[in-house]
Formats: sequence, structure tokens, C-alpha cells
Amino acid sequence: MKRLGTALLVPALLAAMACSPGSSSSATGTAERSAESPPSILLVTLDTTRADAVGYESKGPETPNLDALAVRGIRFTHAYTTAPQTFPAHASMLTGLYPKDHGVRENGRTLTALSATEPSGREPLAALLAKKGYRTAAFVSGFPLARTFGLAPGFETYDDEFGAGPAERSAAATTDRALAFLASNAPAPGRPLFLWVHYYDPHDPYEPPEPFRSRYAKDPYLGEIAAMDHELGRLLADFETRSAATGWRVIGVGDHGEGRGEHGEAFHGHLLYQGTMRVPLVIAGNTDIPAGMRDEPVSTRRVFDTILGWAGLSSSGTEASLVAPRPEIVLGEAMMPFLDYGWQPQAMAVESRIKVIRSGVTEVYDLAADPHELTNLVERSEPKREVRAALSDYLAKIPASPTASDSALSDEDKKRLASLGYVAGGDAPAALAPDAPNPKDRTDLFRDLDLGSARFVREDYAGAIAPLERVAAKDPNNATARLRLGVAWSILGQEAKAAKQFAAARRLRPDSLDLRAYEGLHLLRFGHEAQAAPLLASVLASDPGRLAALEGLAAIREHEGNAPEAARLLEQVIEKKSAPGPELARLGGLRMAVGDTPGALDAFERARSLEGDRFAHDLEMGVCYLSARRFAEARDALDRAIRRLPAKHPDLPMALFKRAEVAVLLREPESAGHIRRAWERADATTRPLLERDTLLSRPNGS
Repeated sequence: MKRLGTALLVPALLAAMACSPGSSSSATGTAERSAESPPSILLVTLDTTRADAVGYESKGPETPNLDALAVRGIRFTHAYTTAPQTFPAHASMLTGLYPKDHGVRENGRTLTALSATEPSGREPLAALLAKKGYRTAAFVSGFPLARTFGLAPGFETYDDEFGAGPAERSAAATTDRALAFLASNAPAPGRPLFLWVHYYDPHDPYEPPEPFRSRYAKDPYLGEIAAMDHELGRLLADFETRSAATGWRVIGVGDHGEGRGEHGEAFHGHLLYQGTMRVPLVIAGNTDIPAGMRDEPVSTRRVFDTILGWAGLSSSGTEASLVAPRPEIVLGEAMMPFLDYGWQPQAMAVESRIKVIRSGVTEVYDLAADPHELTNLVERSEPKREVRAALSDYLAKIPASPTASDSALSDEDKKRLASLGYVAGGDAPAALAPDAPNPKDRTDLFRDLDLGSARFVREDYAGAIAPLERVAAKDPNNATARLRLGVAWSILGQEAKAAKQFAAARRLRPDSLDLRAYEGLHLLRFGHEAQAAPLLASVLASDPGRLAALEGLAAIREHEGNAPEAARLLEQVIEKKSAPGPELARLGGLRMAVGDTPGALDAFERARSLEGDRFAHDLEMGVCYLSARRFAEARDALDRAIRRLPAKHPDLPMALFKRAEVAVLLREPESAGHIRRAWERADATTRPLLERDTLLSRPNGS
């Protein structure tokens, strides 16, 4: 492949992005043609794909389709992600912003909607393209990019259907969905398409399909990349064919890489070395993009500017290109260790061949001479003033504690993240501790942190304890490990051990909402309601949507006999749950207690529609129907209750008593039999009621 000369780098790329198929070489003609007929655009994001894990860069991997795209277009040998996690990296590509500006620093957080009125002055990419007349569609393959996290605005179609169980889908399944969409939504002149397809496959555990499983038996990570490339080939062929009328542009880009054991990191998210931060990046089109290679550092956030340039849109004053008119300092961050464990925050800057990492200490690497970052040159080479200033400015915006929307992920969503190896973080440390560990020096803890946290979220509390205790022994100021140990011991019934861990966590993060929520639930679990109530109430004062705190405080208020307040809290719980059958049944009982028969029936009916045969409150429902003089519905509910209740169940006498009343009110021929059974099974509660009820006189012989 031909390397473009330095003098041609920027002009060539700007021309590639400004011109549309058939446009003239003049600046004016190019702009007019682009405005009239912008090309269809395909963005393909390759999750967890290292730059050196593709065929055009290394001998081992086989990625013929990405290689062919690179031959036709421009490949960038030093492209860097903004963060080594899926969601913040994609948020940068779709907003053009670094994580410090769009606010998402790790998976499981929520991207606040951007608009022209925001300080950033940015709208999401899909929204801008839709205004230009593009149809917009996205097909994502992993739960970290589910619409709940905030990337869907602007997309007419946002396909994140992973099925009932899995939190991901294969590249083959996603390609099938994208091709089906293209078959009925082919681009047309005047209505180009922006299509984003995300492939998730190279994540641990590496389990490529055949024939790649056998072909890459010794390195299944590369097997997953090869399988992903096969699907990329299907997608590219169809997209190019169907976009012939509009012309087309393609970007293939990794969102982040994988450590693969380098620098002590097996996977990604903890560190900022090349294995996780340098990614493949290729751009191509059916005309006007010259083949070549670029070796200056570029940020994947400039995907945003590039696509806007192709669409003929400005980008709020930013040059619409992957490479700025002047060489820029490319930045990146890894904030998960700070947010989750209170360790040092980390940022990197790459300028030309020099990379600087700041994480409490400074590391300097000459990437040309030392691509594996084995020799720290900080003692011999002072970073440039501009680089030091860029890093200082970046790290000045330390992540704040998460917002309410961040911390209120449902338990189901947390489990889906955990199934992929990601644990949604809690609230950030209030301040950086002076002795906070450096992540690069605590690689010995990575495995136990990942293992213990994942087991914790999957509710394997017994299995979580050993790895988390190893972490706490080596890193006693790790508040997250302490907190999760407290919860695990609490759920396993070890009150004293749990209290010890909660006390340790409180010393480290006294203002933590997570701590107050979990400790409040712990106290409630062991019957200390008077101590639990103020903790849970304080959590809800700061974060009204915290589901577990709502449920806990509702239980306390119900136990106290404060039915109106318990009902108010339960209503909020019900709004947040996808299948709140048990909570609706409890709400029905609370409304019965305050004499709200219509409200009780509404709750019971909704609960029964959700629970079906599992619904166990037909007696209460029958009593409410009877009170509302809906006798036929009362009969049916009470009959269901009687069939369900065992012969010696304490509720059976009341069900028989109420059924006898309904039989008389409906003038059923069998009413005498119902009355007889009510008297025969009467207990201390129903016998006085029968004796006072003139409709239900004792049958002869009873």
C-alpha cells in the first residue's frame, strides 16, 4: 500500500471527506454537489479489537474483508480510542467529544441528551444527519450499548434486541438483522442512509463459531475477530450494492482493544497502554478517497467530524476530518479504577511518536522505538509543555459522583452487564485520597476484582467473598470491596461480619449513597427498622428513584401500619419494575386496608394479569368485588381461591363464608350447599360473622 507523502496528508483527506461521487475538483463545485447528493454512510464499530489483531497489520489474524477495505481506502496506523470501554468510546464517536465533555466515564452510565443549547454545542450524530435528510438506523450487538444508556436519539431504527436471556448477539445475527433492514430500506437519491452496525464478538469468553473455532484453536480471540470479519464482508457487499445510486462511504473502527496479558491486564478498562487504546481505523468510498496510509495520531472521536463532513454539514467550528489542519494532541482516559476503587485517575496524551500517561506518576514512551511501552523515559525526556498542559486540563475535570439516572440501573440491567464482565459502578469517591494506589501497580488485584464484582452482581454472594476478601487484605482502603463484602455477608446471614465491613466502608466513604442504601437494607434484614428507616429515607431524598431503597422503606412503613405512605412508595416501585406482580398485590392489600375498594381492585386485577396462575390473592380480590357489588366477579374469584387453598389453610373458612354470601346474593340454586360448607368449616373468626348474618342461617343439623 502506498504511503501518502507528508505534504499530501491533510489535503488528500479533506478532499476525500468533502467530495461526493462525481463532484468536481473545485472547492465550490464540491460543496454544491455534496449539499445536493450526500452519500450513504456505513459506520462499523469493531468491539474489543486491537490494532495489531487485524490482517493488514499482523501475520497471524485473517481479516480479508477489512484488509480489502484498507487497500481501497485509507488506514490509520495510530488511531486511539478515547476510553477502553464500550459505551464511553462509542459516545465519543457519536458526539465528537472526549468523555470529560460528554460525561460518560465507564459502562453502565447514562449519556445525557445533548442539544445545541448544551454547553458543548453538540447534538448527537444521528440527530444531525436526520435533519440533513438521512434515514438513520443502528444495529448493536452488546447490552452496554442498549438504548437505555442514551445513544438511540436521532435513530429512526435502533435495534438492540438481544433476546430474553443473552446480553449480546453474534456478528452473524446482527448482520442478518442489518441486511433484512437494507432489503426494504435501500438508499435512494435524495434520501441517503446512515447505518451504524456494531459487532461485539471479540469479548471474553472467546468462543468463535466454526470453522473459526477449529482454525484458531490456539488463539480463539483471533478466531472471533476472523468470524467478525466474515460477517463484515457480507455487510459491505450488500451495502455497497444497494448504495450505488447515492454513492457510499464506510468507516471501520475499533472501539477499544484488549490487554491480552500485556502490562498485567488480561482484558480492558483498567489501563491506558497500546493494547487497549490503539485500534484499527479504515475509511473508504466508491470514489474520491485515495488509497494510502496515515501514521500521525488520530482520535476516534473524529469519526463524528468525518461523517458530518461527508454529509456536507459543519461540526460547530471543528474541522470535518479525522486529522485536524494542524497536528493535535490526542487524549484518552481510563477512569473505571478511580470511580470503582478510589485509585488514581488516568489520562494519556499522544503527540507525534511520544505518548505520556499521567496516573499520579508520569510515564513517557517513544512509540516508534518502543511500541510495547517497556521503557519509561520520564527521567530522560520531559514531556512538552503543551502536552503537560493538555493532561493537566483533562485531569482537572475529575469525574463527579454519578447522577440519579446512573445509579438507578435496575437489578436486571446490572446482571446483564455483569454477564458480559462489566459491573456497573456505584458513586465515585468524594475526593482523591493522597495515598490512592496507581492502577498500574495493582495489576495483581485485577482478576479478583473482576471475579468478585461479577459474582456479586450475579448474586453469587458466597462465591464473591473469597476474591473480595483477598482484595480487601491487599488494598484495605478499597471501599467498593468493603461494601460488597458487607452486602454479601449480610445476605448470607452473618450480621456481625457484615457490620464490620459496613463500618470500614463508612470510614472510607462517609457520604456514599450506595453505602447508606445497602446498610439500610442490612439493618432492615436483621429487624432494626428504626435504624434502617432514616438511612433509606436519606437515600431517597438524594436519589428518589433508587429502587431497593423504595422497596425497603415501603416494607418499613407497611410494618408500621402507615398504609398510605407504604402505598405511595409501592406505586413508585411498580413504575420502575417491568413485571411488578407481587408489588401490585401488596398495593391492593394496602388499599383494602384504607377502604379504597376501587384502587384495591385495580391493583389486584393488574397483578393477576401479570402473574396468571401464580396469582395468590383471589380471596382478597373476591372480597373487594363483593364490596363493590360485582357479585359474578366475586363468585369467580372466590371459587379460584377455594380451589387453590388446602383443606387446612387458615384462609379457607373466610373464603367459604364470603362464597356463601355471594351465592345467596346471586340466588344460586346451590346456595344452601355453600352455606352448609361455611358453617362446617367455620373458625373463631367466621363463626361470629355467620351467627350475625341473617342471610346465612345455620342449616338444620349443623
